[in-house]
Amino acid sequence: MGCSARRLLTKGAIPVGCALAGLWASPATARSDLELFGADNFELSGDVRLVAVDGEESWVDGGFGKLRSGSADDVRLTPQLGNASLVWKPQFTWSLGAVVVGSLQGGERTEAGLSQAYLSFRPMRGDTLALSARAGLMWPPISLEHEGADWHVKDTITPSAINSWIGEEVRPVAAEATVTAGIGEHKIRATAAVMAANDTAGTLLSFRGWALHDRTTLAFHREPLPPFDGEMAEYQAPYTHPLLDVAPGFAHRLGYYAKLAWQLPFPVRIELFRYDNRANPEDANIDPEWGWRTAFNHIGLVADLGSGGELKAQAIDGRTRMGFREPDKRWIDNRFRSAFAMATQAFGRVRISVRGDVFDTRNSGTLWDNEYDESGWSAMVAAKHDWTLLTGLIELLHVSSKREDREEVGIEPRQHQTQLQAELRMHW
Repeated sequence: MGCSARRLLTKGAIPVGCALAGLWASPATARSDLELFGADNFELSGDVRLVAVDGEESWVDGGFGKLRSGSADDVRLTPQLGNASLVWKPQFTWSLGAVVVGSLQGGERTEAGLSQAYLSFRPMRGDTLALSARAGLMWPPISLEHEGADWHVKDTITPSAINSWIGEEVRPVAAEATVTAGIGEHKIRATAAVMAANDTAGTLLSFRGWALHDRTTLAFHREPLPPFDGEMAEYQAPYTHPLLDVAPGFAHRLGYYAKLAWQLPFPVRIELFRYDNRANPEDANIDPEWGWRTAFNHIGLVADLGSGGELKAQAIDGRTRMGFREPDKRWIDNRFRSAFAMATQAFGRVRISVRGDVFDTRNSGTLWDNEYDESGWSAMVAAKHDWTLLTGLIELLHVSSKREDREEVGIEPRQHQTQLQAELRMHW
């Protein structure tokens, strides 16, 4: 069957390695720029942490909990391996390279696998115009909180609800192009992409709701869903594969995303983003997992406040639909929203960040109605200190959320969780 496994093909998954190998071509005249296994081609990062948390069982264990860890009893203090990543960045020519990231995630459920794998093309850049492109498995350029090839959270341990969800369900196989232009004192960056293998984005968001954590879904891995009532359990598998084409074949129904970033003459950047996976809500595989027609609009803002201060804000508004029409509504029709603002201030080598989140979902489907709506908020404060190869962080996070379907498993609809974490990061 070539280099793709039969099991992945039957699930509609993508043989990423084959796709990348087929895209790569290195001109013979550029062999002097070939660098595959030098010291600069690798990065290793990881963290260990102490976690004290209360509240309900984590979603990682199939519950409704909003955090990476949970405790059905009193406060629990545990040491954990957080995330470890090995990044390989081969350079084939002066303009053509790649990024391949393998990750190990600890905590409630230890997993290892592929995080990202894509080709990058960066031709010569001018003072007023620059072009770049990427193709492969990758996160779209949405998050204002993550950085680096390992996609770690920059100033905190836990990202916002928006960017936690991006890490869970919004990482397609895509072909992306970016144009950056300087227009006077303004700078415009436009990105457009076609994508596939993201048909199930919206499953976790609808059945579990929003969450706040720094786990990401690894390629070809699945995520657990909370318990359903009897009727829905007949139609939906108790898990979801976020990297999946549900219908037979690959890229039978391409989706897209587009972004426009505007750097103003003063230190403020505004970003607009549109995503639409164009999945067919009536497609299903044997498991069964379904196509979820998921689309959203997003706006982001970054402002340099001077004297080491920075303000970041993001907001998202979208809709996801699944199942057949009965007669004029889908089984699930979920509108979702979230927003956060975070202020960061540097005091020497220490950075203090404060963030507030709000989030909700509104359901109007025939099988999943307003009984399954969610609303909630969170507040976080974090401190970060950088050394040469080490970074230390302390974070206090509180989440409050309400879901009526918690009553189906015998817990109160309104739940509160508080989590205190101390983390030591290493990077080589």
